[in-house]
Amino acid sequence: MQPPATQTLTPHVYWAQRHEDVYLRVELSDAQNLDISILDNILHFRGQGHGAKGDNEYEFSLEFLWPVKPEVQYKSTQRQVNISVRKQEHGWWDRLTRQDRRPLFLAPDFDRWLDESDAEMELRAKEERINKISLESRVPKDPFSSLKRGYLFMYNLVQFLGFSWIFVNMTVRLFILGEDSFYDTFHTIADMMYFCQILAVVEVVNPAIGLVKTGVIPAMIQVVGRNVILFVIFGSLEDMQNKAVVFFVFYLWSIIEIFRYPYYMLACIDTEWKTLTWLRYTIWMPLYPLGVLAEAVAVIQSLHIFDKTGLYSLPLPRALGSSLSFSYSLQLYLVLMFLGLFVNFRHLYKQRRRRFRTKKRKAQ
Repeated sequence: MQPPATQTLTPHVYWAQRHEDVYLRVELSDAQNLDISILDNILHFRGQGHGAKGDNEYEFSLEFLWPVKPEVQYKSTQRQVNISVRKQEHGWWDRLTRQDRRPLFLAPDFDRWLDESDAEMELRAKEERINKISLESRVPKDPFSSLKRGYLFMYNLVQFLGFSWIFVNMTVRLFILGEDSFYDTFHTIADMMYFCQILAVVEVVNPAIGLVKTGVIPAMIQVVGRNVILFVIFGSLEDMQNKAVVFFVFYLWSIIEIFRYPYYMLACIDTEWKTLTWLRYTIWMPLYPLGVLAEAVAVIQSLHIFDKTGLYSLPLPRALGSSLSFSYSLQLYLVLMFLGLFVNFRHLYKQRRRRFRTKKRKAQ
């Protein structure tokens, strides 16, 4: 009497793919005596473990739709056996097996499943990471990188704290005193503004010596322009220090900087806050022209004072007259101020387009 034929047991198998690989997940826990091989483009699996039919020996075979490399990689865990097979040619398969009808034990692995477009995005991201690592490995490391980052972080932190103090102080005084706060802004805020704007000269030095990649000219236009207003117009003329325009100039400057400096501060530690990034590259669009307009009003209001006092006038020979009023220089400066507005606005707009175009590409 012949013994009854033993039934072949098959485990549950789940599959997914990428352009380069095929992944199989075999539901067989505590697998032992595994024998996994590829012969004539057919994957053969045999192993002992706990599967759908309890502790038994399980086996299955799969003939792939397209050629694969004969090497097979697998890893057995307490819960399953993970198998990875490399495709002979990169591409996307419509199905896993050569036979049209899917075997009953085979199903998609939705934990790893991607459609073709998602897989292409994943592949591009992987290639970008590899290219970035390759590029970074070719570029010699700067031994002073940490020191430079620390210096830039501290500079931006100090400026942020300074302009935050100015903004909060002016805002509180505005709510408490109302319009009366306009006329003593200079006497309350000037010392801190002097400190911040003298320190801002560093922003011209940094790109000049290569510490940052921004242009020297845009930084110089902003720093020199502000310091002319602060030291020459407001600082030199007591009659200007009690005017309301001082409030508007200082307030607009501080609003711009309380977003700009923390953005650069976080960039020093490779951190990005999306809301802050958007504000840094957007809020200047209305505020920067308004700031220049307020500065222009301050210059215009100071013209007759310079004419009256003769401050900074240029002495001339008697044949030509007594002196050349400094107000003529300021009238020329007004023209240069609006040219500077155009240059800086164009520079900042290009920065914004470049920044958000890059982010959009990464998102696609």
